[in-house]
Amino acid sequence: MSGRRQILIALLTDSVTICLAWAAYFSLRVWSGWVDLPLEPEFWVPMVFVYLFWLLLFFIVGLYRPWYAASRFDELALLFKTTAMGCLFLFFVIFVDDQGTPVGTSSRVLIAAYWGILFFCVAAGRLALRSIQRQMLIAGIGAHNTLIVGSAARSRELYERVLQYPALGYRVTGLVRVDRRKSGQTEKGVPVMGGIEDLPAIIPREDIREVLIALDSADHDRLLDIIAKCNGYNVGLKIAPDLYDIISGQARTNQIYGFPLIAISAQLMPPWEEAVKRMIDVAVAATLLFVGLPLWVLIAVAIKLETPGPVLYRQERVGKESERFNIIKFRSMRQDAEKAGPQWAHKSDPRVTRVGKLLRRLHLDEVPQMINVLNGHMSLVGPRPERPVFVEQLSREIPMYPRRLKVRPGITGWAQVKHKYDETIDDVKRKVQYDLFYIENMSLRMDFKILLSTVSHMLLGKGH
Repeated sequence: MSGRRQILIALLTDSVTICLAWAAYFSLRVWSGWVDLPLEPEFWVPMVFVYLFWLLLFFIVGLYRPWYAASRFDELALLFKTTAMGCLFLFFVIFVDDQGTPVGTSSRVLIAAYWGILFFCVAAGRLALRSIQRQMLIAGIGAHNTLIVGSAARSRELYERVLQYPALGYRVTGLVRVDRRKSGQTEKGVPVMGGIEDLPAIIPREDIREVLIALDSADHDRLLDIIAKCNGYNVGLKIAPDLYDIISGQARTNQIYGFPLIAISAQLMPPWEEAVKRMIDVAVAATLLFVGLPLWVLIAVAIKLETPGPVLYRQERVGKESERFNIIKFRSMRQDAEKAGPQWAHKSDPRVTRVGKLLRRLHLDEVPQMINVLNGHMSLVGPRPERPVFVEQLSREIPMYPRRLKVRPGITGWAQVKHKYDETIDDVKRKVQYDLFYIENMSLRMDFKILLSTVSHMLLGKGH
């Protein structure tokens, strides 16, 4: 079953249970006669607003991600916390709305009863849905094509474990060996499809959705190579940890049916944080463009008076999931700066104009990128987008470089506040380490920290 269809079915299930919970609560509060009300409230209009409220809240917290080999207990725990937060919010909204009206406190106390009814109804609907999906996976319906990558012994062991738990939804279609074994052989009826270097060809050909990695301790240095080969494909990566790793606490595992697997950045940022991050991006970008309009006009005039050519500079860059877009900046170099072809900028670059030096030092040349933020190509915070020619070069020289393309690029980032301007390939390699650290630790808290550091750099004139 496709992820979109799973989300749609979950949405329909929640729609029924949310409306059912509202009907039960309304019956308890109004039609039962237990609560004295001066006027009988409307049934349909509040139900529509409450229904939309819960769907939005469930979406923000991540209850509408595709469900696949996930823990039902974890889902119910998230549902419990979400409904508790939502009902608490509704309680205070109703409390404020009731001020100055002859509504008894008992009607507000009934919100607690509504929480219990809502949680029971939605949880029952979710459990029924997941139980059906689990039985479908056991029957092989909706299972994901899966590769097992690793040594012969560990791959065989992991494959036997997968066969014991069909509800995990892993349909193992092939094995990939780290010992460069050629394709054409079989292991327990499963074909050996080649070595690590063959992964980029195997994944699209076999429509692989999951890659399970089972390495010996001596092969751990191959892990980065495997991850790099899988970058750019929509596959989940999970590692079967060593027993020593589990015992020593070095591996934080996610266990389903007692089956330990380490997910590699299955989710970079919680859905609610992604939604808030995007709202902040749009609000800040729109505010800066509008409030600073007189300054942007003055900068445009200064650029036009100093050198001939356009005020704005557009250049093709590579964004999230390798999407191409044109980045927009105030032009800080001469119009013919790249007549000899693409090249790295460096400190004291003679191509930079006098106005351009000031703009770069204060980071004001980046301001037009707020347009890129508004149209969704960029974010305020993220790895800086590179040009296609450099992305191709760096992807060959830095194995983990394509992982930067998993997130929306930013105007500023952890690498920008921690390292100097790119002048050599070594600078880029160093900044990639900072970018990967940011990606693995993405959060609103870290974004705020980076934004504050960027403002400090601007005020102190530390830009290049």
